[in-house]
Amino acid sequence: MSTAQTVRTPRLAIHTLLAGPETAPPIVLVHGNVSTSIFWRPMIDVLAERHRVIAPDLRGYGATEGPPIDATRGLRDLSDDLDALLAALDVREPAYLLGWSAGGGVCMQFTIDHPTRVAGLVLESPVSPYGFGATRDVAGTPCNPDFAGSGGGLTNPEFVRLLAAGDRGDGPFAPRTVLNSLYFRPPFRVDAAREDAFVAAMLTTRVGAEHYPGDHTPSSHWPGVAPGARGMNNALSAKHLNLSAFAAIDPRPPVLWIRGADDVIVSDACPFDLGQLGKLGVFPGWPGDDVHPPQPMISQTRAVLDAYRARGGRYDELVLGECGHSPHIERAPAFLAALHNFLAGN
Repeated sequence: MSTAQTVRTPRLAIHTLLAGPETAPPIVLVHGNVSTSIFWRPMIDVLAERHRVIAPDLRGYGATEGPPIDATRGLRDLSDDLDALLAALDVREPAYLLGWSAGGGVCMQFTIDHPTRVAGLVLESPVSPYGFGATRDVAGTPCNPDFAGSGGGLTNPEFVRLLAAGDRGDGPFAPRTVLNSLYFRPPFRVDAAREDAFVAAMLTTRVGAEHYPGDHTPSSHWPGVAPGARGMNNALSAKHLNLSAFAAIDPRPPVLWIRGADDVIVSDACPFDLGQLGKLGVFPGWPGDDVHPPQPMISQTRAVLDAYRARGGRYDELVLGECGHSPHIERAPAFLAALHNFLAGN
């Protein structure tokens, strides 16, 4: 069984789920946006049979302290928090990192900055190396010079309002509905108690300009909104986030990339990307594919990992059918089997 501990570091106090013997090889589980470490249960207990499991809540989520997120650093505020956590827990040997969604970007940033401290990297439905929105090709070229079409100003305001209000209902923009329609591929659902726990975890998200979704600035480019400098969704804008340096790190830990075939959050045709919404006629004024095409998120990740392989790195890609954004929950047996094989082989 995991235990919860508040680990105090020089940066902030980090609520962390811990399991397994301290002498076992460490594995760090990093959750995604609008979630917490609770999303890793019961996988934590399974992994703890062979590993020292460390599953923190990121800053601004769960019971971790919430100092502002400096989006101009991309995801480095969060990866530096992870560095401080491992130091406070006296983790000295290289650790395995498993990052889900935005957590995949945090783990990539950590690996860029500390490649000798990573034994292996598992990317589960990871955010593109060029973040979310407003890039046109596999090289992450911006659609506009100010990266309009990405950042904190483009999050559904009703979802943000309901998060802040602690809504536990099932309205069209409620966190529960987002969980069951976007995090998971319908008709998949967890049992009622676990669903309630996930919704409660989502509702711990700190809402505002400093956290989720962040601030924004006006733009003369479509759709009229550009990223700000604060908060999570600006940290995920390609204006501030560029993880392409991962391709050139040395040493090069092995990588396992796992994703669901039906993921609608991270996709080459994501229905929340402004380029895709414009192309579908949902968002007015779209200037066309020549100016603002949909972001090729999956292709961008593959291009960076292919460049990593070309330099001598190793990665494997596993696509799970009938699965959305959360393979470790939706396809838990297959996910765990692949993870155990990866860990045992490295």
